[in-house]
Amino acid sequence: MNEPTNPITLVVADDHQVVRAGLRMLLESEPRFVVSAEAGSVADAIAAVERLAPRVLVLDLNMGGESSLDAIPGLRQRAPETQIVVLTMQSDPGFAGAALRAGALGYVLKDAADAELLAAVLEASEGRSYINPQLGAKVAAAPSDEDRRPDGLSPRELEVLQMIALGNTNAEIAGALTLSVRTVESHRAHIHQKVQLSSRAELVAYARDQGLLD
Repeated sequence: MNEPTNPITLVVADDHQVVRAGLRMLLESEPRFVVSAEAGSVADAIAAVERLAPRVLVLDLNMGGESSLDAIPGLRQRAPETQIVVLTMQSDPGFAGAALRAGALGYVLKDAADAELLAAVLEASEGRSYINPQLGAKVAAAPSDEDRRPDGLSPRELEVLQMIALGNTNAEIAGALTLSVRTVESHRAHIHQKVQLSSRAELVAYARDQGLLD
């Protein structure tokens, strides 16, 4: 069989070998797709992406009881050229929304038609997002985490605020969160601006009121 001239390289990550074999067969039925590697755990998926920098990672949301969701931002940071399509049994719009916000471009249910996964991978390879239209409508209608966060603080700003309230210095926060001191200072300035409080004592009281110190 002739190799495609400009192949779209893929890594398939699922903790069941039989599922991976079936996915490989399905994906490689599309002449432009080449599965460069398979991974059976989150750690193996990260290693394969770092080693091969595939165009698309097809990622099971739950592998061996370990959530892949938390790994998505790190994967995007390590290999920004690799797009991620989540393949899962989870039809809850909350999971779909969280995966997309974390950096995935596609979200496909395992019971979807084969053509839907192929379409999602192709769209992701070209930098476009894909989610089943019915599920997408539910995601759009669901309240986001941002809607529930106090004063529009980002997740990282909430982490920084919590550590400020616990008495950590900028340098200590930077070390704990693997950030530069300047980045922590920037987050701190944004926090002050958003919550409209200036002193550390006021921030401590605010964090306590928001349940961040519970």
